[in-house]
Amino acid sequence: MPVPFETTLEVRDSCLCLHAQRAARALARRFDEVLRPVGLTNGQFSLLMSLNRPEPPPMKPVADLLAMDRTTLTAALKPLERRGLVSIEVGLKDRRSRRLRLTDQGREVLASAVPIWRETHRAIEAGLPGLDANGLRAALVALS
Repeated sequence: MPVPFETTLEVRDSCLCLHAQRAARALARRFDEVLRPVGLTNGQFSLLMSLNRPEPPPMKPVADLLAMDRTTLTAALKPLERRGLVSIEVGLKDRRSRRLRLTDQGREVLASAVPIWRETHRAIEAGLPGLDANGLRAALVALS
């Protein structure tokens, strides 16, 4: 039995997954554009920010925070490592583990990107009057 067109309209208008994906792609494009001058994508910015910790984290907590598997994280790290923004170090206690460290150059690039992120983030929130941004964040966290 074919799916009626009305069902297509229902999904188009009500599907949380579809709307979250569309919003995520639109936000990603916007942040990719504004971060281009510092040579980062939005994903690279998030990855570098996730490494901005007092101690170099192991891969698993970073992958968990970014909601990606270790293989995807490893692939995302490679261009940052080639650019000298990140170093991947062998764990001290377990030589099989890897610790991820921002290099000095990585910290500089991240520091230059933060004001761009802040300005863009403020503009996005200001452009959505009536938005309860904290409520939206809480709902997104609950879904993730």
